[in-house]
Amino acid sequence: MREDIKITRDQNGVPHIEAEDLNGLYMGQGYVHARDRGLQMLLMRILGKGRASELLDSGDDTLSIDIFFRRMNWRGNTETELEKLSPVIKGYLESYCEGVNTAWKEKYPWEFKLLKYVPEPWVPDDSIMITRMIGYLTLAQSQAEIERLFVEMVQAGITEQKLNELFPGILGGLDLELLKKVELEERIVAPSVLWNTAVPRMMASNNWVISGSRTASGKPILANDPHLEVNRLPNIWSEIVMRSGKKYIMGGTMPGFPGVLTGRTDKLAWGVTYSFIDAVDSWIEKCKDGKYYREERDEWIGFKERKEIIMRKKKEDYEVTFYENEHGILDGDPYKENYYLSTKWTASDSGAISTAELLSIWDADTVEEGMKKFSRIETGWDFVFAGMDGDIGFQMSGLVPKRAKGISGFIPLPGWKKDNDWQGFIDPDDMPRSLNPATGYFATANHNLNNYGKAAPINMPMGSYRADRINKMLKINSKATIEDMYTMQSDIYSIQAELFMNLLKPLLPDSENGKTLREWDLKYDLNSKGAFLFEKFYKELMNEVFGRNGLGEDVFRFLNKETGIYIDFYQNFDMILLSENSEWFNGLSREELYKKIVKDALDCKSKSWGSIQNFRMAHLIFGNKLPLFMGFDKGPIRIAGGRATIQQGQIYRSGGRATTFMPSYRTVSDLSNNDFFSNLAGGPSDRRFSKWYISDLRNWLDNKFKKLSKDQADKTEKF
Repeated sequence: MREDIKITRDQNGVPHIEAEDLNGLYMGQGYVHARDRGLQMLLMRILGKGRASELLDSGDDTLSIDIFFRRMNWRGNTETELEKLSPVIKGYLESYCEGVNTAWKEKYPWEFKLLKYVPEPWVPDDSIMITRMIGYLTLAQSQAEIERLFVEMVQAGITEQKLNELFPGILGGLDLELLKKVELEERIVAPSVLWNTAVPRMMASNNWVISGSRTASGKPILANDPHLEVNRLPNIWSEIVMRSGKKYIMGGTMPGFPGVLTGRTDKLAWGVTYSFIDAVDSWIEKCKDGKYYREERDEWIGFKERKEIIMRKKKEDYEVTFYENEHGILDGDPYKENYYLSTKWTASDSGAISTAELLSIWDADTVEEGMKKFSRIETGWDFVFAGMDGDIGFQMSGLVPKRAKGISGFIPLPGWKKDNDWQGFIDPDDMPRSLNPATGYFATANHNLNNYGKAAPINMPMGSYRADRINKMLKINSKATIEDMYTMQSDIYSIQAELFMNLLKPLLPDSENGKTLREWDLKYDLNSKGAFLFEKFYKELMNEVFGRNGLGEDVFRFLNKETGIYIDFYQNFDMILLSENSEWFNGLSREELYKKIVKDALDCKSKSWGSIQNFRMAHLIFGNKLPLFMGFDKGPIRIAGGRATIQQGQIYRSGGRATTFMPSYRTVSDLSNNDFFSNLAGGPSDRRFSKWYISDLRNWLDNKFKKLSKDQADKTEKF
């Protein structure tokens, strides 16, 4: 390590790095990540390279995980991406790797000594791979899942009328008979192959920015609370403060990659949410004899075959072959004559541009400059910005395909027709954006923001309930403070419940449970019995309409309990449930349907919402394997909130294990000062015996915020 690099911790355990230049700062960041989050980094790399069977466990489930990651091939073409980087950016990456490897030469996580694994050096390719993993799991993946579910619905015999009700305006090019011929080898309603303990679900988030004309300080305020998986230790986020001379950067980082993903500098603050752009498409391929058909030339073309050898502990190696063409990776064996889906993600071979823009955010002095930089990031995000000069802005990023007129990208189309191919990518300048909106504020919550761009990159957003609630609260507050942001981030009022309860209240019985639900304040607090009863009604209603009248109860139960389908895309299902009449209602009116469901749903013993809001924070390797008193896991943990509240509080299962959607990290910046306020569901370190293992958890549970400052490290302990 260079002598000018100084690393300390502040009173909250957050690492502070000082150096003469950016290379020194990124070297220090690599060192900090390796020491504080080495376990997390190494597990992500092992999974990303499809080596879990070789290094962790040789069971069949682990083999499925390795096959998934080998299929995605995120380590492929990293060399090509690195060649695109300027010498300066490549130098930053190399400095980061040097810091990582210096730390591991001194000490690497003892858990891997138990596994008899000595880590190979960290290289720039590993960081590029991490960016791809973060961008897909399970952001773009959710889009792929709902599109695959659509095919399964077609094959289950759901009528075209019902499909058009559920997916309005995005079914251009639909050929029901052709989709019924497609052979699906991987199905949503089968257990997921993805064990994503080290790579948590990253989906719902909130961020908003307020102009100084509407704040008490007279300067912009920015708030961000990424809602990711929190039932894990360590937290996916790692906080850091870096300073060189008068310049500084601080906020949330992702171990394995240099830079700050959500945070601030001396000139600029930014926050990030997922944008739900459609960056994944599938095509139907007509296959036989290892080839696929192309109509234009009346030609059968051989697939590119990629063979992968998966080594397995104390077992024979496993060989798997993937078949690839210009439409991505085939889900099937082309030597067996049939129709299969071939699927491609726009950012599967990307990383260079994202890396360059993220690592050069130091150079952005204005909101416009920050928007321009982040518009070029290749994966799909919604960024909000606040500048010291008073500007605020919003920018969507991501590689989004240009498609034929009337084609949304949601429906798999015949791959043999050239007109169905991608026709380039949307220009970043045409993506949704807004500089200094007339309202004086801007919020994103994974909802539809197409109206802010020349292009329309979103076809399956999350519901707008959270965004509607945020905007309503911002509209009535003309003198917003940091403390107001804290209150908003913990808000548990549900606009979704409000819409349903307006229709349901007149139909409630005069029973004790009926009275409780009628008087419910529409808040998902831990003591609320109304929230419990409403959720019981809502789930029974979903089961009646989309289970018994649609996919079947067994399929509905699986989708509801073991996947994120209804978590991610509830807006589409609510459009049906709130309609006066629908083909999905099986001949009943909405009132008749609600009456039928509420009678049975309320025939139960009511409980508090908190009684079912329990989860356990599990260690990445030893989670749920050791007694709680040993301290690797923490729980039971309880948190308020529901699916549609600003503070989400969702607990469900995915890939065969418990998972959550909750505010994993809360941040607020007021540009009237140089501070950054936050709390984290966990702590800085992944070391169980470190005092920083869960040092911020109490703050997170109580919604109390600590302060990060560029000057705090002068009064703290050595790293």
